Parts: sequence; structure tokens; C-alpha cells
Amino acid sequence: MKFLASIVVVILLLCGGALWFLAGGSLNEFIKQQIETIGTELTEQKVEVKVVDIKLMDGAGSILGLSLENPKEYKYPHAFSLGEITLDINVESLANDPIVIDAIVIKDPKAFVQFTKSGNSNIKDLLDTINRNIPDTGTDKPSEKGSDDSKSEPNISVTKLVLVGTALTVDLSELGNKEHSAKLTDINLNNIGGEKGLPASKLGSVIVKEALSAIWNETKKTQKKQLKKQASDKLKEKAKKKLSEFFNKS
Repeated sequence: MKFLASIVVVILLLCGGALWFLAGGSLNEFIKQQIETIGTELTEQKVEVKVVDIKLMDGAGSILGLSLENPKEYKYPHAFSLGEITLDINVESLANDPIVIDAIVIKDPKAFVQFTKSGNSNIKDLLDTINRNIPDTGTDKPSEKGSDDSKSEPNISVTKLVLVGTALTVDLSELGNKEHSAKLTDINLNNIGGEKGLPASKLGSVIVKEALSAIWNETKKTQKKQLKKQASDKLKEKAKKKLSEFFNKS
């Protein structure tokens, strides 16, 4: 589960090509625009970023306040938000292929999941949209845009991506339950792009999908646990009522 997504959203690497776009002070604004533009195209929901601060030659960077709006039929304003994304860029790899990002750490991620009476959810809807819009990542297929476009993008590989302690809110009210909150254990994704890496635009799409899928899997576990508890509570209440009726008749 961007809510990777996000997440993960994560959505930063949709503009991974900006890592080689050395344009002085315009680099940060370029990255910000690319995250918002390509992220919105991929998810079909508004993506916003507050601040981008990339220090490429120091091998470091951060992105603050990244958020993804929910589809309009859901009550929460955002599907997820990311407090801070920090990057550890392998400087020695900048002149090589692929460029290597040693670590991406996403701090203070928040995911808001709502289920409908039919069993659908905002995260599932977003994943379906991403699957529909995600660029083809097959290495044996030519780019639809032509070989010149694919050559203009660097290949990027991410050694490790971590979503640290995602704060998850799951709304089951339309399923006869209530809203639940949970703190997920760290979500770790490794070796994204493999040894050869992936073109920057494609890699970001893969990361968004992987991160949202991880959140979605954790959400389903929480949903199953809560619905099981609800069923158990109903059985206990029914047994208590029957017992009370038995003693009242005695």
C-alpha cells in the first residue's frame, strides 16, 4: 500500500531523471514540479510537495510534506502523506550506469484507508489506477516514445527503501465496525531496479506500486483482525443474552 504512495510515494523517484539534471538553483524546483506533475498523472489524484532540498554532490537530499489526495468519493482529504523523505545518494555512481541510491528513508508516513459497503477501498482504487497508468517495465520491449527518449533517462537502482512506522488509520464504519488506528512495523523494500536499474520514470512507478501494496497488505491484516474481533464480540454478546434468558426462566 504510495500510501506509497504514495507511496512512497516514493513518488520522488518518478522524477528520478532530475538526479542528473544539474541546473544550479533550479534543480529543487524542477524536482518539485516533476513529483507533482507525474505523480498526479500516475494516480489521477492531486500530488503536492512543500519543499525539496537536494544536495547532489553531497550525496544527500530531503523532500518535505508530500501528500496524495483521496479519490473524491472518500471522506479523508488524503490517502497518505509523508512527513520527510531523506536520500542517501551514492556519489561515485553518478557518472555510471545505473545511478545508485543507497537508501531512501520515509519518516512520519500516514496512510488513511476507508472501506466501502461493497468492500472496495481508496487504496485498492489507487492501486488499480496505478496499474492502469504505470509505464511498461519490461526490459525486452522498446519504449513507446522511441529509443531517443529512453536513452535520455538514466537507469537508477535503489538498494534500500524504508517506511518508518507508518501511522495507519482504517475506517470500517461502512462495514458495521468503526475507525481503527495502528502503528505498522517498518516496511522495507530492497534492491529496487536490480543490478541494471530501471529508467527513472519507470522506477518511480514501481516504487509507488510496491509501497502502496505493502500498506494495502498490512491494511487487510488489520481489517481481518478487527472483523474477527467484532464477530467474536457478537458471539459473546449472543451467548450472554441466551444465558441471561435461561436464568430468568428458571
